[in-house]
Amino acid sequence: MNEAEAMELMQFAFSVLIKASAPMIITAMVVGTLIALLQALTQIQEMTLTFIPKIVAVLVVASIAAPYMASQISILATLAYGRISTGF
Repeated sequence: MNEAEAMELMQFAFSVLIKASAPMIITAMVVGTLIALLQALTQIQEMTLTFIPKIVAVLVVASIAAPYMASQISILATLAYGRISTGF
């Protein structure tokens, strides 16, 4: 394996990482922004109010997006193991 192939594999791994984690990160950002807006409008400054809805929303999205995330990781694993079996 030369440097170009190694860089290509690493770029693909990073893109899979971003694709697999994007649903949960975007959900946490949206829910956090909505809760912050709600807290600013109502002046309720309860710390647990920010964490509980985010955790629930991320768990729901993770359970819904699990097949997509698993397929992305499976594609990366197949590519990496294929390169290992052929000697890079």
